[in-house]
Formats: sequence, structure tokens, C-alpha cells
Amino acid sequence: MTLVQDTPTPPRTAVRRGLLRTGPWSVRYDARSLAVCAVLALLTASAMVLALGTGGYELTPTQVLRTLAGDGPPGAEFVVLDLRLPRALVAALVGFALGTAGAVFQSLTRNPLGSPDIIGFGNGASAGALVAIIVLDAGAAQTAAGAVCGGLATATAVYLLAWKRGVHGYRLVLVGIGASAVLGSATSYLYVRADIGKAAQAASWMIGSLNARGWSDVRIAALGLVLLVPVVLACGRRLTMLEMGDDTAAALGVPPESSRLVLLSAGTGLTAMAVAAAGPIPFVALAAPQLARRITRAAGPGVLPAGWTGALLVTAADLITQRATGSAILPVGVITGVAGGGYLAWLLRKERQGARL
Repeated sequence: MTLVQDTPTPPRTAVRRGLLRTGPWSVRYDARSLAVCAVLALLTASAMVLALGTGGYELTPTQVLRTLAGDGPPGAEFVVLDLRLPRALVAALVGFALGTAGAVFQSLTRNPLGSPDIIGFGNGASAGALVAIIVLDAGAAQTAAGAVCGGLATATAVYLLAWKRGVHGYRLVLVGIGASAVLGSATSYLYVRADIGKAAQAASWMIGSLNARGWSDVRIAALGLVLLVPVVLACGRRLTMLEMGDDTAAALGVPPESSRLVLLSAGTGLTAMAVAAAGPIPFVALAAPQLARRITRAAGPGVLPAGWTGALLVTAADLITQRATGSAILPVGVITGVAGGGYLAWLLRKERQGARL
């Protein structure tokens, strides 16, 4: 979906041939992609309802919906609204942010391995958050600020190291993998110097967990989406042009480096806010854009389908952890890590068969 400004025309609204026009603005859309987004949103909402009814105090989907409407069974309002709803919302918001960020990075690098958890941007956000948790003994807001600062600092360093008359996708991926290794060593050092209580807290957070999530975490994840998703959508046309190469983008009137900087900043911010809210949930940013492209069969980055795919993946993984263990103790990152490892092996095999590796 791409937002572009046209020359002034009389205010009117018309829909034809994949173009929604309202006054001076027009939005190009793909009907199949919109349908896929609607289905994914419905599946995500259904998984959330099932998750809200799962636990020691079991509720049917009908009871959950009645509770959300203010007419639930006795005691259900506290369990659903205060204990379970923040966790479910964080799962959906974080998944949407990671899926969107993955689509941005994979389009910019023109590489299916170019996701923030592979090229180090997610690790940078994790390192920044760990400094806040272990060294500064910070709360939720300070941890979010640490994650954003760590992610942006890593993105800046990787961008500068990858610069050579511009930034090539493969060069960005290779430098990012090296930065990820360095940051892994830094986080290991933070564990060594921490006391056992802080180390245990940080280790649980680093797996990627939705346990004990509250409304402050919901606000952090939602803030990232509200501020940065519109930026990504507004730059959708530029992102599509950059997929064709810098020379083609420049010939079509898109400044490559300034556009890349804006999109890298937005994608890094989305990753950092997601990491701050739930920890580094692995492989969602890697898998969601590729799955979305295969479902929609549409050209271009497919930012919104990737976002909804990420939301469904994290929400479904959280539901599986609760149903499989009978509790909410197992971190959701364990499920996404196991599934993502198999997906990565399959993706590498496909790339090798296509002579791209």
C-alpha cells in the first residue's frame, strides 16, 4: 500500500482499479493483500480471545466476549481485563511491529535474511535495554529508552561501516552479522558483572517473554506503532522503488540515501520498541515478511500484510505456550525460536537451490 500526493483536484472519493482517491490524496492498494490483511486480523483477534480464556480460570470464547463488553461472569473482569488482556495486546502489537520492521529491512537489503534479529539491530536494542536493567536498575520507561538508544546506535554504526559510495544490501547484512557477534559478547559481559538476581531477570527477558506484562508495556509497544508505522506507510512508494536498485530509484525521482536513512530509522525504532515491551522475540521479523509475500503473491514490500502476519505468529505462539504447558510461564520466544530455526534452515535451502547463496 502506497500513499502519494497528486495534483490538486476537486474533493471527491472514488475507487477504481486499485486506486482510492480522496481530494488531493490517493492510495494504491491490492485487493488480495487487503483481503489477506482482513483474514489475518480476524485470526489474530480469534487467537487473542482464546488466549484470554486460557489459564487456571477457564473461560469460553463467549464468556470472554461478554466480559470485554462488561457483562461477564463474577470475577472474570479482573482476570481478563487486568491480568490477561495486557499480555494479549502486547503479543499482537509486538508481532505487528516486528513483522513491519522485517518487511522494511528485507526490502532495503533486497535479501530475505535482512531482518533486524540477523543483522544486529535487534541485538543492539537488547544490549541497550540490558544496560538499563542491569547497570541502571531502570523501570519500564527507562528500559524502553535504553532499547531505542541501543538500536539507533547500532544502526548508525552498521550504516557507517557498510558505507562505500552508498550502502549495498549484502554489505549491510554482512556488517550487521559482525555487529551482532560483538553485541552478543557485550551482553555476555553484562551477565557476568550482574548479581544473580539481575542476571536471572535479564536472562528471562532476553529469551523473549510475555510473562507479567502490564499496561505500561502495552503503551510502549503502541507508541512505537502510532509514531512509526505512518512513517513507513508514507514512504511506501520509496521503499518499492529502492527494491529496484538505487539507480532506478534515483531515475524515478526517489533520493536513495535519504530515503534509506528514514526507513532504517523507522524500522530500527519499531524493533527497539518491540524489544523494550517484550524482549527480543526471535525469527518473527525474519519469517513474517516472507510468509506474507507467499500468501498475498503481490509485488513490493507488503508492509501491512507482514505486520499482521507477525501479529498472528506471536499471538498464536503465546496461545500455544499456554495451552501446551497449562500455564503462562514458558517464554513465547522458546516457541518462535524452535519454529524459526526450522524456517531458517528451509529458507537457506531455498536460497541455495535458487543459486543465490
